[in-house]
Formats: sequence, C-alpha cells, structure tokens
Amino acid sequence: MRLMTAIFVFGFINGLAQAPDSLLLKSIYFGGGSYYVDDTQVSELYDFIDAVPSLQDYEIIIFSHTDNIGGKEYNEWLSRMRSEAVRQELLSKGIDIELIEIRDFGLKNPLYANYSWQGRKLNRRVDVILWPVVF
Repeated sequence: MRLMTAIFVFGFINGLAQAPDSLLLKSIYFGGGSYYVDDTQVSELYDFIDAVPSLQDYEIIIFSHTDNIGGKEYNEWLSRMRSEAVRQELLSKGIDIELIEIRDFGLKNPLYANYSWQGRKLNRRVDVILWPVVF
C-alpha cells in the first residue's frame, strides 16, 4: 500500500510541478554508508529550488532515510548526517535556516523493500519537500 501511495504522490508532483498549491519534491540519493552530496545532485537541487517562483509560499522539509544495512544507532546517525549535508547545501543557496525542518527516519518507514539491492539503493535518500503554506 505504501508504494502505491508514493506512486500517486510522485505522479501528482510531476504533473503540477509549478502550481503554488502543490507539494514539490526532490530526492537526493546516496551510496551505502555515505552522506556525500555530489556536484551533480547539488546542481539539480539548486535547479529545483530556482524553479520555484515564490519560495516563501512553502515550508521546506527534509526527510532523511537509510537502507537496513547496519544497526539502528548507526542508521540514525547516518540519517542525521545526510539531512545535515542537504541542509548545508540549502543554506549555501541562501535559504534561511528557520525555513528548514528536518525529519530523520533512519531505517524506519522504508518506501522500498530492503530485501533487494535496488530497494536498498532507493531507500538511501533524502527527500526535500516543499509543502505549500496555507494562509
């Protein structure tokens, strides 16, 4: 059920990427055990942020995830490191720190099955979500 919900959300995001009342999402993927954001993904993140005509109309929420390799404490640490690495990129872009909220999930609540290499690869990510602010 969780995967079907995600497919709907991704389709919704892609279909309405510029609408101010729509949820916007950019995922950043990591290698196993890594929290390094490569130059290509930094550029894509900046393009994503630059494409938003009115950033003040959104909350910025960082959801950080890991695969299930390693223990709970290690994955909680890795999740924090990944979200912090992405937050630092947003701060470098000039976004005010008070606009950024972080939610670290570690190995909890995987979107994809961790029993396959592909599922683990897709779970090693940070989702930058722009959530519309309702006035």
